[in-house]
Amino acid sequence: MWRAAFTELVATAFLVFTLTTSIISCLDSHVSEQKLLVPIAVFIIAFLFLMVTVPLSGGHMSPVFTFIAALKGIVTLARAATYVLAQCLGSIVGFLIINSVMSHNAARRYSLGGCLIGGNGTSAGISAETALILEFTCTFVVLFVGVTIAFDKRRCKELGLVVACAIVAGAMAIAVFVSITVTQKPGYAGVGLNPARCLGPALLHGGPLWQGHWVFWVGPFLACVVYYGFAKTLPEEGLVWEDKFEHDIINLARVLRNGTGTSCHLQTKK
Repeated sequence: MWRAAFTELVATAFLVFTLTTSIISCLDSHVSEQKLLVPIAVFIIAFLFLMVTVPLSGGHMSPVFTFIAALKGIVTLARAATYVLAQCLGSIVGFLIINSVMSHNAARRYSLGGCLIGGNGTSAGISAETALILEFTCTFVVLFVGVTIAFDKRRCKELGLVVACAIVAGAMAIAVFVSITVTQKPGYAGVGLNPARCLGPALLHGGPLWQGHWVFWVGPFLACVVYYGFAKTLPEEGLVWEDKFEHDIINLARVLRNGTGTSCHLQTKK
């Protein structure tokens, strides 16, 4: 297990480094559609990291995915705790690398890639209430679209690793695009989807970065709990299509005209 945890630590560190520097570069660019660059960067980076790490450790790289995996019983509580610790340490390592190589002015202007909740001036983020709603909603979207497929062995086998990783990365990119479009704040570069990403800046810089940091944990973890309850209501075997379509609209009209009952041949197994 320690090999997988170490993989999570290294992957999270370089994911944080790559995502943060890319997001700041996108926001600092002079193109007219900056909000399109960020989700594209998120998709490419997330897809590549998932392709590498999924066969090695499961490709969590975020306490959100580890938490929902633990809730669904895919990983043990011991492994989940080890993964989260590794991810948090990886976040700190990634931030230390960023802090040593990136321009401090750029990092301060964009609040380490959108880790600021509240604040004033040019680096102002969004309010804690708005951020909490966005973190909850967008995380649920990613769980519903991505995790529903990623944690289904049969569907993953049918789709293949490349498509499954692309779906998860695409869901993340869509969530970031939606959140960054509706906020338009330079200090908030879209929904986090990863509490560990902003942990390093919050611990080492403190101040405003720490005061609103709880949002990045509470919102996604609430989404995990709600999604877990919702997933319990999903059909176990999916939609079942009948081979014969005796009850199409014309045949249905004939049956009703003759006064006999009918039943729907499109059903869902429980």
